[in-house]
Amino acid sequence: MDFVTKLPKSSQGYDTIWVIVDQLTKSAIFVPMRKTDPIEKLARMYLKEVVTMHEIPISIICDLDPRFASNFWRSLQKALGTNLDMSTAYHASIKATPFEALYGRKCRSPVCWAEVGQVQLTGLELVEETTKKIIQIKQRMQVARNRQKSYANLKRKLMEFQVGDKVMLKVLPWKGVVHFGKWGKLNPRYVGPFKVLEKVGSIAYKLELPEELSRVHNTFHVSNLKKCYADEPLAVPLKKKKK
Repeated sequence: MDFVTKLPKSSQGYDTIWVIVDQLTKSAIFVPMRKTDPIEKLARMYLKEVVTMHEIPISIICDLDPRFASNFWRSLQKALGTNLDMSTAYHASIKATPFEALYGRKCRSPVCWAEVGQVQLTGLELVEETTKKIIQIKQRMQVARNRQKSYANLKRKLMEFQVGDKVMLKVLPWKGVVHFGKWGKLNPRYVGPFKVLEKVGSIAYKLELPEELSRVHNTFHVSNLKKCYADEPLAVPLKKKKK
């Protein structure tokens, strides 16, 4: 459950949407309401829109909105036998909330990452503790970057070509410019072969294109090319798209 607030007022005076999503089926209920609606009215809306239509939930995940954290709401859910999971945003890569990462402390606690009731740090201890947390965040972010990079490298296999090589060209970058005689899923993924005329920088190549592709820029990133091992003419007829 969550609230989408600060919306333009409707003709009925609604300026908030109560979003209720079923975790299993991902079906959603959108209840228009006013930001000033008391919790008692929300309870009636909840019984009408959720309980009546979908039975009593086993558990509810919601944030620490004062309405959800109120004694009335907690007592209502306890009476219905529903567990409340008061969650907050949590960043998986750095294993801390964005607030903690930015300010070095939990939003409920005035200093560092201490829980409520714990001894607070001051002076030199505060500086040392903050420095440790910054190092910890950087290390976790680097681990996350390395993991994401390794995943990307598994699928990335950049090839190198020499001037005079024959390559096949991926169709995707210039769909809509040229017709291939087939449509939709029957479109070819690659056409060619084309001769490599020049290497541009470290990851791009200039190709010798036929007249049919005169509207296509003849320099392509290496990811759009693949080695051609057969010296055959174009397997798919090309024709310019009519304006």
